[in-house]
Amino acid sequence: MGNTTGFKEFPRETPGKAHPQERVAHNREFVGQYSEEQLRQQSGRCMECGIAFCHAGCPLGNIIPEFNDAVHDQDWELAYQILTSTNNFPEFTGRICPAPCEAACVLGIHSAPVAIEEIEKHIIEVAFARGYVRPTAPVLKTGKTVAVVGSGPAGLAAAAQLVRAGHAVTVFERDDRPGGLLRYGIPDFKLDKWVIDRRLRVLEDDGVVFRCHTEIGRDVPAQELLAQFDAVVLAGGAPVPRDLPIPGRELPGVHFAMDYLVQHNRRVSELPVEEADLQATDLDVVVIGGGDTGSDCVGTANRQQARSVAQFALMHQPAPERPGFEPWPHYPNAVFRVSTSHEEGCQRYWGIQTKAFLPDENGHLRALLVTDITWETDVLGRRLAFTEIEDSAREIPCQLALLALGFAAPRRAGLLEQLGVDLDERGNVRTAPEGYHTSRPNVFVAGDMRRGQSLVVWAISEGREAARQIDLFLTGKTALPSKDAVGMFG
Repeated sequence: MGNTTGFKEFPRETPGKAHPQERVAHNREFVGQYSEEQLRQQSGRCMECGIAFCHAGCPLGNIIPEFNDAVHDQDWELAYQILTSTNNFPEFTGRICPAPCEAACVLGIHSAPVAIEEIEKHIIEVAFARGYVRPTAPVLKTGKTVAVVGSGPAGLAAAAQLVRAGHAVTVFERDDRPGGLLRYGIPDFKLDKWVIDRRLRVLEDDGVVFRCHTEIGRDVPAQELLAQFDAVVLAGGAPVPRDLPIPGRELPGVHFAMDYLVQHNRRVSELPVEEADLQATDLDVVVIGGGDTGSDCVGTANRQQARSVAQFALMHQPAPERPGFEPWPHYPNAVFRVSTSHEEGCQRYWGIQTKAFLPDENGHLRALLVTDITWETDVLGRRLAFTEIEDSAREIPCQLALLALGFAAPRRAGLLEQLGVDLDERGNVRTAPEGYHTSRPNVFVAGDMRRGQSLVVWAISEGREAARQIDLFLTGKTALPSKDAVGMFG
């Protein structure tokens, strides 16, 4: 490594952020950049640990010690080559990934882990600034055509790999612009949309064709797609949200979180909003659900100048340290975390159950009826069941309730019904174990549509792996890398 004692000399340090009061006044990103010296110090914290568990922690299999070493030596082109040998979109993962690689960092056993995610973001931003990011499609083409249905991270990753293999790729997107969840599900203050547009220009230069406003199964029959293309990749995600079917669910003021986020993202991008106006200004907002989508709603409500913002979690408040049932190097889900949105203002409720949505005299939402709960746990602290605490029922004022309870499955109507592909017990598209081939001969699937709701980094990994199998299916061989391969370039 570039500095074999760096982990002892320098503490973990992350770039500064704008003050909460300053950043809620706009919708732009607010995280700063390392100085050149800080970047050398932080990359130099990477240990000569022998077995780099960060590789296994990363769903993409990123070659982390090697690109840290290149950054420390200021060999930016090499750092970029190493990073992008396994990750098509470091500018996305460097901003919005929960960094399971850092949870698996050997240094994290006894100290703060290496700031891998920030280093990754700096590599790709330097690469764009220096002109290293260029089209990679070969001049000689295979003559094979592939349709990618969905332009989220899984679809974009599959498209990027398939054009690299020499295939002609068309991406179909039902929305007005490509990007899927990246564009309309994640707020600009976490992922500015110019970052997506910059990458889309690279993909278009590589030869990827984007057809927006086109929903397969509605605007184009699925059978027509099968007739026109040699292979089809399903990458439409799992957009069906989990509901909360309790009394008052039908009241005006109760909405799914993604409907709220999509509207706000469209306004920020100065795009038309066709649905009824959904804004939090001067309202008491309660976000039901303790995950990242809920946190995004909190940050958005603060930017819309809500009167108050609260977030509910059914589970009890986690401890600040990883629990015994999630030991290193596993990613610790049951750990107390404070997001940047929470820093901007949010009352967090733990161990709380919503029993009913209560109307005012005009039939609009005015409050939530809630009770406190207590959890029964096993010897390791894992939650088994909960019971309500007696006499804890009360009302909490609320005129806008946002359901951020996760996502259940892909949409069956239209595309999946017309294709007739097999589904598993959860409603996801069924494939062979560790495979991406569906029950239809030339139809493949990747991302949330196959594995269920997951992370952006997993979606990119799935898109890459599916592309490799498609290339093999179309040509009988493939030079596309697999994350399971060993070597500097994947």
